[in-house]
Amino acid sequence: MPQMDFYRRRPGGTVSDVTASHRWKIEKGLSGDFIFKAVTVLFAFSILVILMLMLYEMVSQSLPSLRKFGGHFITGMEWDAVQENFGALPFIYGSVVSSILALLLATPLAVGTALFITEIAPRRLGGFAASLVELLAAIPSVIYGLWGILIMTPWLQQTVQPLLQKYLGFLPFFDGPAYGVSMLAGVLILMIMVVPIITSITKEVLMAVPRSQREAAIALGATRWEMIRMAVLPYGKSGILGAVILGLGRAIGETMAVTMVIGNNPQISLSLFSPAYTMPSVIANEFAEASSPLHSAALMNIGLLLLVITLIINALARLLLWSMSRGAARGTKL
Repeated sequence: MPQMDFYRRRPGGTVSDVTASHRWKIEKGLSGDFIFKAVTVLFAFSILVILMLMLYEMVSQSLPSLRKFGGHFITGMEWDAVQENFGALPFIYGSVVSSILALLLATPLAVGTALFITEIAPRRLGGFAASLVELLAAIPSVIYGLWGILIMTPWLQQTVQPLLQKYLGFLPFFDGPAYGVSMLAGVLILMIMVVPIITSITKEVLMAVPRSQREAAIALGATRWEMIRMAVLPYGKSGILGAVILGLGRAIGETMAVTMVIGNNPQISLSLFSPAYTMPSVIANEFAEASSPLHSAALMNIGLLLLVITLIINALARLLLWSMSRGAARGTKL
């Protein structure tokens, strides 16, 4: 396009000030596309800068604990603020075990609920069920904690735990007295809180599966269950896995609800009836009342461990999703 045709002129034949300014911006590389690209790059790098600042502050605040305990802080099992002897293994155990068990219980329920909403229920009923799931996701965690401490833990102590002890007491997982507040209560409250997240994301993933996938399976004579098993779930497995990983991130970082029902006892026990402790819970309970600088540094060290564990989980999830997508693409080429 000729330059004179690109820039409009006024009736008098002179180039307007606005057009001249626009021409100068294009010549200097200051077009709207350039500005938009610069702003988005700035936003993207700001996330990395924030993360690096968090890591720097947490490491610097944790230095007294790192220098005194070193690697023994991770493997130590004693937490004594009076003697200033700190070990984080009971908290790591409580966070990891409660999150994994909650995820094992929540995933089948969440995926089944999403399948019911998208594949089985009538449109109106499915929409109503989806609204209820979203409502559960919006409830504050402290409300779950109040419900857990006032209703769920007495029910566990009086009904569920005696029943499990009667029939499965020979297993170490169901041994010991029924306290109510326990690892089992923490697992169940986490399961209830994780289900809406996994369900909502899985529902969106299943709705994104092309209709042709379903129609092709039905045309080949598949039943509804066979269609779901062979056409729908394999197509959306990477998205479902991503939903599960997001649920794990929510579970391992949950604080208030778990703090109210898990018992807050820094010990390691195979029994689900025993009280336990998690990393977010000990930070919430003790940081405001830390008795010494070393105590504060130990709590900050736990926060650093929690951040590192979360980053490792997300990195492994990304690696797993990448390997699955790569395998699917390779299978498509073959």
